[in-house]
Amino acid sequence: MPRLFTALEIPRNAAMSLSLLRGGLPGARWIDVENYHITLRFIGDVDGRTADEVVDRLDRIDRPEFSLSLNGIGSFGSKKPHSIWAGVSPAPELYALQGEIERICQRIGLPPDPRKFTPHVTLARLKSSRVDDVVHYLSGRGDFQTMPFRVGRFVLLSSKESVGGGPYLTEEVFPLYEAPVYPNFETTALQPAKSML
Repeated sequence: MPRLFTALEIPRNAAMSLSLLRGGLPGARWIDVENYHITLRFIGDVDGRTADEVVDRLDRIDRPEFSLSLNGIGSFGSKKPHSIWAGVSPAPELYALQGEIERICQRIGLPPDPRKFTPHVTLARLKSSRVDDVVHYLSGRGDFQTMPFRVGRFVLLSSKESVGGGPYLTEEVFPLYEAPVYPNFETTALQPAKSML
């Protein structure tokens, strides 16, 4: 069974902005633009029955779509950096969706994710990059930011066992519902009823 995880896709405009961050760091293996994503929950190698149960439960998630933007970049592994990432602006809806997916996975019997959820887009895996080079690379790009984009669905992706970074295959798509737009209450305030007197 392939390795499974849930994720948010990165729309083309934001992915193009991210791609401009590629290069200028010795020892970096840059992720292909089409493989950019925000991991919500790593599920791992599971049997077919568990995979079907995960899909069935995820299909029942009923949450509204929301907006996200990407901002700032950083690295994981302070003394020995192993990856470069772009940050995600905090959004309560993102954390609520991720929390529900986490609870579903635990109810099915998967072990809790040991890592704290830190939403990000991995841009590069690092192999033998010097800390000084990473610091220099990050210092010139810290003000990175994208325009907000709409998140209308999340996906179940699979990856072949490899070093990480794709290629990924979309196994299932789970739409979020369109959030209702409430009219401005002041303009639609109830008019007083006409007196019958």
